Amino acid sequence: MPRGDKSAYTDKQKRQAQHIEEGYIDQGVPEDKAEARAWATVNKMTGGGKKSGSGRGKAVNPAPARKGGRAGGAASASRTAAERSASAKKAAQTRARNAANRKASMAT
Repeated sequence: MPRGDKSAYTDKQKRQAQHIEEGYIDQGVPEDKAEARAWATVNKMTGGGKKSGSGRGKAVNPAPARKGGRAGGAASASRTAAERSASAKKAAQTRARNAANRKASMAT
């Protein structure tokens, strides 16, 4: 089976990856990176694709899917309101620019 082949994944895992990918795209992550991150998250949660044989099942660990956004709490707490606001404005500009670029590349 070549690398990148998704035939060994269950339908549920494929749906999970699709939903996770959509979430990343909504955040402004490029489509190829969003797909890679989504599959990495599914692999981390479920241990990869389905495997044959009795007793091969593993409990699903939901922690990787819930992890996002938690790391920045301590860092943002130590910054002033003005610094946080400037950072948020810069991020909004970046997201808008990425969305415009994505829209322009789809039009061509």
